[in-house]
Amino acid sequence: MTRKTVTEQYPDAQPDLAPRTRGVIGLFEENCTVCMLCARECPDWCIYIDSHKETIPAAAPGGRERSRNVLDRFAIDFALCMYCGICIEVCPFDALFWSPEFEYAETDIHELTHERDKLREWMWTVPAPPALDPGAEEPKEIAAARKTAEKLAATQTAQTTSAGQTTPAGPDNPQGGEA
Repeated sequence: MTRKTVTEQYPDAQPDLAPRTRGVIGLFEENCTVCMLCARECPDWCIYIDSHKETIPAAAPGGRERSRNVLDRFAIDFALCMYCGICIEVCPFDALFWSPEFEYAETDIHELTHERDKLREWMWTVPAPPALDPGAEEPKEIAAARKTAEKLAATQTAQTTSAGQTTPAGPDNPQGGEA
């Protein structure tokens, strides 16, 4: 109240946004498995997903063919979206992210339904996640993987030193070489 008010000159000067601003939702299409969790959990039902099944031939002779869902359409109607973020939270494969883009006004309300191509474009504006706390405990999965890798490296080192061990020349072994 003691400071003078300042009017932001928005179109001429871009606003200074917070680092993790909620603008629009970006789609990382490669991670989407068409599980439909985002569409089912959306309270506004503003996510539209279409897919088809594709058969993948067996990897080995005598193996079984597999089938997988292929994404045909992924659209979000931002005229209905209330930006709650539930779809982003429930996505188990990290296919949806908040993008700080906020300039997507349209003259027609029907043009606020953005298809996967537009959602993919916004994915590249998503900021990198914040760095992990350096004092935090290492995740148990990474700790277990590191311990296994160290054991494997130690075993390989022990095997190579025992297999290629050489002894210096001496009274018992005048030529030197392997023991």
